[in-house]
Amino acid sequence: MDWDKLRIFHAVADAGSLTHAGETLNLSQSAVSRQIRSLEESLNATLFHRHARGLILTEQGELLFDASRAMSQRLEAAEARIRDSKEEIFGELRVTTTTGFGSLWLAPRLPKLYAQHPDLKIDLMLEERVLDLPMREADVAIRMKEPSQADLIRKRLMSVNMRLYAMPAYLDEHGRPSTMADLAQHRLICMNTTSTQVSAGSSFTQEILTHDIQSMLTVNNYFGVLQAVLNGLGIGVLPDYVVQDFPELERVLPQDESIEIPVFLAYPEELRHSKRVAAFRDFVTEEIFEFRKKMQRLGLR
Repeated sequence: MDWDKLRIFHAVADAGSLTHAGETLNLSQSAVSRQIRSLEESLNATLFHRHARGLILTEQGELLFDASRAMSQRLEAAEARIRDSKEEIFGELRVTTTTGFGSLWLAPRLPKLYAQHPDLKIDLMLEERVLDLPMREADVAIRMKEPSQADLIRKRLMSVNMRLYAMPAYLDEHGRPSTMADLAQHRLICMNTTSTQVSAGSSFTQEILTHDIQSMLTVNNYFGVLQAVLNGLGIGVLPDYVVQDFPELERVLPQDESIEIPVFLAYPEELRHSKRVAAFRDFVTEEIFEFRKKMQRLGLR
């Protein structure tokens, strides 16, 4: 298979347009079109459905795009490792973690990392789906359970508990519950138990819901839950790491919480010597250490 044609195909599939792919590749639309047509003829297959609104991959096109995407990721990883410098930390690092941890804990701390390494480019991918590190969907993951793949380097960072929090003004107006049963008189804000989340969080929420909760707001991520709680809407189920950055929150029913949720940092064995990965790992480890110290000082752990 002609590598140049495959590169052009990948750009077209990624852009969904001959024109946009041509701009990326510095080629004319007609040149791109000729290369795609030639590739289709060599494979004896139609790779795109042509529509007025753009190009849509056929089933055969999807198969080829999956292969070209995996190859592209591998090549990017190889280039990154080759360019790793002993003196400098630079280049792109793709980090994946959950929406809640990424938006509420990690992102607010990234200015410190950029201050240390201004040439680093972080691609932060926040989603509940577990990306495949060995297949290079990401370089580094922070996960709320121990990774199962054998070819990953992993480091346990800390543990998290799901707890109940509310704003003092809300509790002053509606009362402070003393038992789980008292939550029936309050509005509960939580992730929907059918949403993708760690099982400990879902189990804790399901336990609360056995107490005949009448008024609820469900959100598909903890960032939304936090915003509703901060605006005095009710009592929220939130990970305990939020209280360091939002000390105005008041814990409700301090005797009740989920089981511990382990937090792991993981990356592929092949990135063991990556300077960017090492810089990110060391940064997160130091931030976790400072986080634990402050939590202990405040008596929150």
